[in-house]
Amino acid sequence: MVVKSIIKLIKSLQQKKYRNEHQLFVVEGKKSVEELLDSDFKCYGVYHTAENDLIDSYSKAELVSAKELAQMSSLTTPPGILGVFHFPKPTTPVFDDWSLVLDDIRDPGNLGTIIRLCDWFGIRQLICSKQTVDCFNPKTLQATMGSISRVQIHYVDLKEFLTQSELPIYGAFMDGDSIYKAKLPQKGLLVMGNEANGISEAVQKLISQRICIPSYRESSTESLNVAMATGILLNEIRRG
Repeated sequence: MVVKSIIKLIKSLQQKKYRNEHQLFVVEGKKSVEELLDSDFKCYGVYHTAENDLIDSYSKAELVSAKELAQMSSLTTPPGILGVFHFPKPTTPVFDDWSLVLDDIRDPGNLGTIIRLCDWFGIRQLICSKQTVDCFNPKTLQATMGSISRVQIHYVDLKEFLTQSELPIYGAFMDGDSIYKAKLPQKGLLVMGNEANGISEAVQKLISQRICIPSYRESSTESLNVAMATGILLNEIRRG
């Protein structure tokens, strides 16, 4: 039986202020837990029901009742296993490749999908404005499917960061130059803006080149979802 204090701690990690206070976060689902166990993230504990005992050989895995797991979980239908991990140690950004920059992304699902896209396209570094949603938000982690273990995420003062950068800075805009005609360098920064307002005015002034994904037919669609657009742009960057 898990002591009530542990259940209370894990439940509290659904809120950002307690994640920051304890420097801990929760992932749910067998694949995500195993991905993080195989990474450099330090594990605090793993809790699972009898139906998910494949991970029972892990020293910090603890068998719990379905009721106890439901009390810990942030999901309506818990997957039967969750892991608690320590925040990674801060690292210094390294600019030897393309990096993705997010200017005030607010939707946790969008951020999670973008992290997964970074993993897929080999973008190892994600730079986020301080207003961007927390990467350890439960909904974000759910969407990453474990990819957060392979992408370094930095929260910075974006204006200061971009001002100091020596790399070319590309920004995604509705009225930019077609990405399909752009001559892209071997390394640079790609900036994606807020879901509703796009790239902020302060950041726009620091953009080297405005790029877009052209539409090929008249449509009432105002714009692409930011995660979808990120996937298309990263694909073009990797196509070279």
